[in-house]
This record gives sequence, structure tokens and C-alpha cells, in this order.
Amino acid sequence: MSNAGITPHLDGRIRAYVCALAAGLLLACGLALPGHSLARTVLDLSTPALPVDLLDWGDYRIEGITSLSPSGVAGLGEAGWQPTRANMIYPLTGDQSLWIRFTVPPAPDNERWYLEVPYPSVNRVSLFTLDSAGQWNEQSAGDTLAVNGWPVPHRHPLLPVNVSAEEPKKYMVRVDNPYSFGAPLRFVSESYLSRNEQRTSLILGIYFGLAGLAVTLAALSAVSLRDSAYGLYAVSVALMALTQAAITGIAGLHLWPEFPVWNDLSSLVLPVWTVASLLWFSSAVVSMPVRSRRLHQLLTGLGFLGLAAGVAIILAEPAQRFYLMVPYIVVSMVAATLALLWARRRGDRYGGWLLLGSLPLIAASLFPLARLSGMIPVSFLTMYGMQLGVAIELPIVMVILMLRSQHRRENMRRIQGLDRVDPATGLINEPVFAERMMRMIARSERLKHQSVVLMIDLVNTDQIQRDFGRRAAEELPLRMAARLLSTAREIDSAARLSEQRFGMLVEGPVSPEEAATLGPRIVARCLMPYKGLPETCTAQVRVAYALVPRQGPSAEIVLDRLAQRLTNIPPESKRAVFLVPDYK
Repeated sequence: MSNAGITPHLDGRIRAYVCALAAGLLLACGLALPGHSLARTVLDLSTPALPVDLLDWGDYRIEGITSLSPSGVAGLGEAGWQPTRANMIYPLTGDQSLWIRFTVPPAPDNERWYLEVPYPSVNRVSLFTLDSAGQWNEQSAGDTLAVNGWPVPHRHPLLPVNVSAEEPKKYMVRVDNPYSFGAPLRFVSESYLSRNEQRTSLILGIYFGLAGLAVTLAALSAVSLRDSAYGLYAVSVALMALTQAAITGIAGLHLWPEFPVWNDLSSLVLPVWTVASLLWFSSAVVSMPVRSRRLHQLLTGLGFLGLAAGVAIILAEPAQRFYLMVPYIVVSMVAATLALLWARRRGDRYGGWLLLGSLPLIAASLFPLARLSGMIPVSFLTMYGMQLGVAIELPIVMVILMLRSQHRRENMRRIQGLDRVDPATGLINEPVFAERMMRMIARSERLKHQSVVLMIDLVNTDQIQRDFGRRAAEELPLRMAARLLSTAREIDSAARLSEQRFGMLVEGPVSPEEAATLGPRIVARCLMPYKGLPETCTAQVRVAYALVPRQGPSAEIVLDRLAQRLTNIPPESKRAVFLVPDYK
């Protein structure tokens, strides 16, 4: 009684292991016969190391599309079948199909198994299972089929495999693709698939979250700063995100699961449109319209050519689409790189940094292009390399754009302030100085107190030029302007009235005694040595000051009296500070 329920189960397990051992011995013996030089790897699904690659366990052949029946292909005989190999690239064309046959040995059947083809862009993968009646049952997936109609809707083809613990199962796979196919065929369990998808979803979520944040910030900056570069960057990042969604299968699974035609085209069209937008963005960042109109027109024309190339890819035969996509992307990348280098050599401060920030994206894009060219098989870098490149490129380019915006705002402020500010020193000019003086005099009259107006002349520039050269003479007024700002309070104003003349407004209330100390303080401050200049290269100044409104009721009168006082000073005078007499 105790053995009745256990014996069938044990017998099944024993039979499974005996069958597996027999299959391995038969394979070893068969491969030891003439015509087999190397032993082939046995497909073992009982190993804890997942996924399990098909490696050289299967056989393949390439046939024309007329041989679509698995029974017909199976009846072609042994001639023409060759062992599969790891990392193999199968040269397919639009009128050919790749057929792969394999047998799954007895394996534990305590959970479900799947045949995984980690290549979302494959057109169609069909798995044929030979049932007990000798009929081939078909399951199909691929980007030419609606994803929600797949046996298992997923980012890439995932086809259920029936595994038996007692007997081997025969399968046949047909792959239809307009160009080479280099993806591995591997077997995964349901538990492994669940764990792996959670990890992949986390990585993809971080990437698309970063891309969404970059698009939002760029779009808001484009509106608030009225900068077209931010708008073009928002479009570029959005297209890059859609491109990665199409390449990784996220778009087919979530965005357009019911549109197989666009799902098939999107992985070829979206990269072309992304490159076109990046050409426009690069031209805007380095101000190419100002630097070289012809080069700007070239980049703009290449961008519009990319839009046309995308339309041409949609209309072209599947086997010809690759020949439109890859040359355009390569030519555009080279043109953008040369344009940024040209702008950098012409003094653009952001061209070199933009090129440096784009290098990870350029390097990562080479892997999927090489995959499309049939040079390398499908791998982690061909699938996710561009995401890594974009993740590195996004923050670098955002920092470049922020620095560029800050520089542009500073330039705009300088341009807008040229009619109010001296561009060399940053001090206010004479009209603004007179306007502020007029308001200060009015406040002083209303509040019944005295304020001070000072006019300062730099008198030793000729001597500085003779002793230390022209450069020192030109630099000295700028250094003097910094000294005047350091002596002024936040409520005071300093101005440059002419090449060698400066002015200062000191808000009251100021007593006559306090006003008398202002001039000597400025003289002493200007006579102090300047960093980077010889110790004897100092500014000698003469200061005339007036208390307002007592010594002048209006700005014009005060300025005229101060100028006359400085003009009437004898050249040989040793005095440096002069008070304007009371106004009568």
C-alpha cells in the first residue's frame, strides 16, 4: 500500500534519466562515426544555469519561401542540414527562410518552458511541434504579427515548449527575416523568465524615466527661455526614447500591439528620424546659422533628407530598407561630427563639449548598425548599448544646454544694458549717473539731509604707459573701477563718466565731516598695489566732491561745477581732494 502511489512516479523519473543517458550515448556513438569530427553539446534543461542555449544541438538549412511546410522540409533528407553553432549569423534574404530542427531530450516537467528568441525586430519566428499523430502544430511570433496575438505577448518572441519527463520531443523552427539573422535560440523556465523580466523592467523603467524627465525639462526650458535648441533637443530625446522602445520591443508590447506593419517598420524608420533631429539640434547649439550659413544649410538639408529617407523606407521592399537606413545614419553621423569639430576650431565653446558628450551615443550606435549589417550577432550591446550611451549623454548635454543658456542670458543682459552700463567696467554710464543723482537730490530735499556726489579723475595714465607699457595703462582704469565698487555701499552708485573720469553717489544723511573723509579714503584705496601689476603701478587720482542739495540744486549744475573744479586744478598741485564751494 505504501509503495502503490510512489512506484509510478519513481518509474517515470527512472525512465526519464535512462532515456536521457541513452540519447547521450547514442549521440556520442553517432558523432564518433566517420563524418563527425567533434562531439555536439547535449541540450540539458535540468541544469540550474539558465538560460540554456541551443548551441550546436540543432541542425539548420536555408530554403526558399516555397518550402513552407515543416513536413516537406523534414522530407528533404539529411543532405543540406548543418549543425547550428553559438553566435552564428545566418545570411538570409527576403525570399529565403531559415529552418532549424532539434529534439528536446526528456527533462523535468515541473514548470513551463519557453523557446526565447531575444530579437524583437525579427519578422517572424514559427515553432512547429510534432504531436503523437505525426502532425506539426504551429506557434508564431514576430514584429510582422500583432503582438497581442502572439502565444505569449512579450517584448520579443517567446514560444511555449512542451517538455516531457519520459520521452524526447521533436521541434522545428522557421525564421523569416529580410536580412541576416543572428539571434540565439535559448530555453528558459517560467521562474527564470519572471525574475529576469523584473530586472529588465527596472532597467528599462529607469532609462525611460530619465528620458521622460529630459523631454519635460527641455520642453519647459524651450518655452520659458524661448530657445529653439531646447525644443529641438526635446524632439530628439523623445525620438530616441521611441527608437529604444521599438528596438527593445517595449513599443510593440505597450504602444502599438495591434499595428504589426508599423511595429515592423518603426525600428528602421525611427532611428533615421532621430538622426535627422540631432542634426538640427547640433546646428542650433553651435549657432551654425551665424557661423556658416552654407554648413547650416547642409545640416538642415541632411535633416530633411532623413525625413524623406524614413518615408522611402516605409515604401521600399523589406529587403531594401536596410540599404536606405544604414548609409544615411553613417553619413549623417560623420557630417555632424565634422561640423562640431569645425565649430570648435572656429571658437565655439560648446561644440567640443557637445561632441564629447555625444561620443558614448555614437559608439553605442555602432553595435546595432553592425548587427543590421550582419557583422555581429545579437547581444546585450546590440540590444541595450544605445540605452547606456543615451543615459550617459543625456545629463552631459543638459548641462551644456544650461551653461549655454546662462551665457546667452548674460550676453543679452549686456547687450540690453549697453545704453546704461559701461561695457568695459560694468559701471553705470553718465546719463544713468545723472538720472540717479537727480533722484538722490530730490530725496535729500524731501528728507532734509545732505548726500554726497564725487567726481574722480585718473591723472597718471601717461606716466603708467611710459613706465609699464600700453597694456598696463589700458588695464589700470578697470582695476580702479573695481576699487571704487569696493568702497561703495549697496545703496551707493559708481559710474564711469569718460575714459579717465569716474563718479560716485553716496546716499545721505552724510555730515560735512563724514563727507570730508570720503575723498582721502578713495585716494588711499586707489594707491594700494594691484595684484598682477608692479607695486609702483598704482592709480593716482584727484577727487572733487559736493554736498547736495546745498552745493547744487540740480544734477546738471553739480556735474558742471565738479568738472570745472577738477579742470582748474594746476598740474603741479600736490592736493588730491577738493570741495566744491556752496552754491549761491
